[in-house]
Amino acid sequence: AMGYPGCGGKVYFFAFVAAVVVWKGVGGLRGQASLRSTLYRPVNGGKVRSMPMSSHQTIVRRILRGCAADNEASPKTPKGKGKKKQQQQQPDLFETRVAKSEDMIKEGKVPFAYSFDPTITAEELAKKFEDLPNGQEDETADVSVAGRIMAKRVFGKLAFFTLQDETGTLQLYLDKSRLQEEFKNLKAWVDAGDIVGARGTVKRTEKGELSVYAKEWTMLTKALRPLPDKFHGLTDTELRYRRRHVDLIVNPDVRTTFRKRAKIVREMRTWLDEKGFIEVETPVLHAQAGGADARPFETHHNALGMDLTLRIATELHLKRLIVGGFDRVYEIGRIFRNEGISTRHNPEFTSIELYQAYADFEDMMELTENMIRDLAVSVTGNAVVPYQNNTIDLETPWRRVTMAELVREALPSSLDLSEVPNTSEGLETALNAAREAGVGESFLEGCSSVGEVLNTCFEELCEASLIQPTFVTEYPVEVSPLAKPHRSKPGFTERFELFVVGRELANAFSELTDPIDQRRRFERQAAKRAAGDLESPPVDEEFLEALEQGMPPTGGLGIGIDRLIMLLTDSSTIKDVIAFPLLRKATSTTIGETIVEEESPQPTSHPAPESLVT
Repeated sequence: AMGYPGCGGKVYFFAFVAAVVVWKGVGGLRGQASLRSTLYRPVNGGKVRSMPMSSHQTIVRRILRGCAADNEASPKTPKGKGKKKQQQQQPDLFETRVAKSEDMIKEGKVPFAYSFDPTITAEELAKKFEDLPNGQEDETADVSVAGRIMAKRVFGKLAFFTLQDETGTLQLYLDKSRLQEEFKNLKAWVDAGDIVGARGTVKRTEKGELSVYAKEWTMLTKALRPLPDKFHGLTDTELRYRRRHVDLIVNPDVRTTFRKRAKIVREMRTWLDEKGFIEVETPVLHAQAGGADARPFETHHNALGMDLTLRIATELHLKRLIVGGFDRVYEIGRIFRNEGISTRHNPEFTSIELYQAYADFEDMMELTENMIRDLAVSVTGNAVVPYQNNTIDLETPWRRVTMAELVREALPSSLDLSEVPNTSEGLETALNAAREAGVGESFLEGCSSVGEVLNTCFEELCEASLIQPTFVTEYPVEVSPLAKPHRSKPGFTERFELFVVGRELANAFSELTDPIDQRRRFERQAAKRAAGDLESPPVDEEFLEALEQGMPPTGGLGIGIDRLIMLLTDSSTIKDVIAFPLLRKATSTTIGETIVEEESPQPTSHPAPESLVT
């Protein structure tokens, strides 16, 4: 045995022990086909005797051949050999599987089938035959199943495959006496990871495993790459995102998360449709960015000779629909912002924006808390949901508090910045209070008004502490260019942001409908842009023209759907709820269940604050 590379010390030990010890009432070694029947032959009513020593060399050879087959399904890296050795092994695994597919073709079989008609899923099978007793077969059953082989065990004339479909797993019970010559082909051609179909009766084994007792099997897709190691799975976080297709195969919880995502979006649509909203679609390509303070992605339309941007918000087009006479509209769509990446930020993300004529931000608060509570109950069964180490109570009503109140509580001086005049002296007073509280100069250096200092203090001192659902209201006008002025507090707007677990989840306001005021605010943003602020948008003349046509009083709301899904699925990072998140450029070498990533140099970037409807 020492002359066979790839077999661990356990194989040497068991090969030796198997040759000298009488084995009573115990099955063969896992993965070694019919070892018990090979070593010992039953005689005299079940007693066993060992084979002559002359046969032991043959047995060891069989064990080693089985070990080589195991290595094909689950390759291991010899200690000290490292990645270079792994890179040498990978082509062998790939070529072995390619050779099997070629052998199938030579035998007139198709390794990549055109179709198959399964009649039952793993979940349906478990429900339909839950009362089948152990050791019994339903010979009248005739079922067809299809899925991916996640594990295979072969014991001489019997084989047991774990098959996984979209709903769960089931066992294929494969008997040579029933499959005849096809059993030999199955052993020779099928590896873990292959997609197969099978037809047969239903049987529950003596140990209680519900199985499809196959009469026939079909290769549907020959997998040319093996699955990750069955003991460790795909656990590297970065690798999971880069190879999401493998992540979905081997991690059932990931599939559950994306099913919940689909349900959340579907339930959201249903909830709004029942309230009289209609879903619309607006352009992704814009002549100029607008609707938020964010740096856009830029592109060019060749035929029209136009420079365009990908949208950073759906807001302005949706408001133009309100001008046109629709009273309640919403859009669920992808937004693109050329900003940093973090656990809460992805350059492309999904948001919902909705607008309701004749409503204000108070109406939007009520709509927001009711919709999110109802979504939580629908998806999780409860309005109280776990999130990481917190328990979040989504039962209404939620807390409402002004930005100035929160900042006053956080400042050592307990200064109410909403009472500080917006003068040079007032600005210096606000800056000193912020410095005393520990807000860094790098955050304060761009603040040119008391309102901006107030907003900065809130972001640096208060946001992270807002764990339970909290509506933060009365934002300064300087950071709310599209919100209507507060009806009783000059310098502030009728706007709220919803915070849960320390992050912004929604943003809404009483929409600004005065085109004169809107132009002044756009012009202030354009001045910032001219001074070098690339996140400030230019003046949008088309939107101003629409406002001049007349827009009714309107409440608007934006919700980050990815962040909402994070909350309702207890996901710690936005990458866990986006199927294919953007990752920095990397080159990769696939090594069986291991992928070596060589990341390209990437400058450190800090995500800009995400505004959904600013």
